[in-house]
Amino acid sequence: MRMIDLIAKKRDKKALTAEEFDFIAQGAAKGTVPDYQLSAFLMACFLNPLSDKETALFTKAMAHSGGRLDFSDIKMPKTDKHSTGGVGDGISLALAPLVACMDVAVPMMSGRGLGHTGGTLDKLESMKNFEVRVPVKLIRRQIQKLGVCMFGQTQDLAPADKKLYSLRDATSTVESRPLIVASILSKKYAEGVDSLLMDVKYGSGAFMEKLEDSRKLARALVSTAKLLGLKCRALITYMDQPLGRAIGNGNEMLQTIRILKGEKDLAPDFYELLLETAAHMLVISGKQKDAAKARKLLEEKIDNGEAIAKLRELIKWQGASPLAVDDPEKYFKPAKLKVQFTAPQNGYVAHIDAKLCGQASVLLGAGRNRMEDAIDYGAGIWLDKKGGDSVKKGDVVATLYASDKERLNAGLELFAKAVKFSKAKPKPYKIVKEIIK
Repeated sequence: MRMIDLIAKKRDKKALTAEEFDFIAQGAAKGTVPDYQLSAFLMACFLNPLSDKETALFTKAMAHSGGRLDFSDIKMPKTDKHSTGGVGDGISLALAPLVACMDVAVPMMSGRGLGHTGGTLDKLESMKNFEVRVPVKLIRRQIQKLGVCMFGQTQDLAPADKKLYSLRDATSTVESRPLIVASILSKKYAEGVDSLLMDVKYGSGAFMEKLEDSRKLARALVSTAKLLGLKCRALITYMDQPLGRAIGNGNEMLQTIRILKGEKDLAPDFYELLLETAAHMLVISGKQKDAAKARKLLEEKIDNGEAIAKLRELIKWQGASPLAVDDPEKYFKPAKLKVQFTAPQNGYVAHIDAKLCGQASVLLGAGRNRMEDAIDYGAGIWLDKKGGDSVKKGDVVATLYASDKERLNAGLELFAKAVKFSKAKPKPYKIVKEIIK
């Protein structure tokens, strides 16, 4: 089998076989196919998109290009969630321990933030000594004992995707929907889960801003996952404004802990999405039949303290101090410099643009533009007011934190452009727009 023949085949709009996709994935993982041929193949796929069947075959080939986690001896259902990313989207931090309280195993493999969207691993690492590079043997042991583990992609899980992902970024083929689907699902399939909940965002802070584009991606993810034998559904969720009140790594961990301790009214939109996501994970895992009943059971786990206890155990298992839960305000100290953004008029907060807000947090030091950029875990934004809230002139709308005066000023200047005010109360928005089954 020769790579040049496979490139030509896809160039000529012909379907590839499972064996051919295996050859490509193994070549990407082992370095036996040069980057220029892989790049040519990706462009051929961009111009002549993979069919649903091809997408499933390519996904499986990439998942099998390295090791695959095996939890078959663990008798609990195994489930996970993937979000296409957004601003303030720290749902995973609360979601994983909450779902694990329901006797469901949650091996959650996550990534880092880049650009205006945050990364789960960065938020976890705002806790000193929290270890996200967990060996496979220890992931298995932790799932057996605790039911949940939050970790980064190991070198052995879907290595073909790691290579092809970097080439897609450099060859202007990122937007190909089948390649997006294969990239996301190859990593999740390699986790060894039985079911998967997709949170597909739309709006200014989302990977895909238009609702219809997000809808098409959600449908493609669900149909491909099912072809792979995974039970799957997708929530299409709103990301035109930031989720919750916290933007930034330590900030978002603090919010998570407060919510799991029972502060349900702290961030109603965050709490709503947390419950809705968790409920559907329980349904697709087979643990519950009805999402409404699942929500009630999940709320009980928060009310009786089981959810925060599970998070406390998770933190301790992965090397950080449980003081992060016991005394979060002391543990998650913000950066030393702060400035308050106040309302210039009476009326309402009409809108807070998620993308501009996320970009402002990067300027403050809470995110990165390149993967090698350092992160300031105390930098970020706390939204004292949200879209739809009434304000009087001089009310604090947000507090911004940074460790450097220039960063603080730059973040404030951009954040000011993200907030719009109105005299009339804006219409409320739904966090969960649609459910794709």
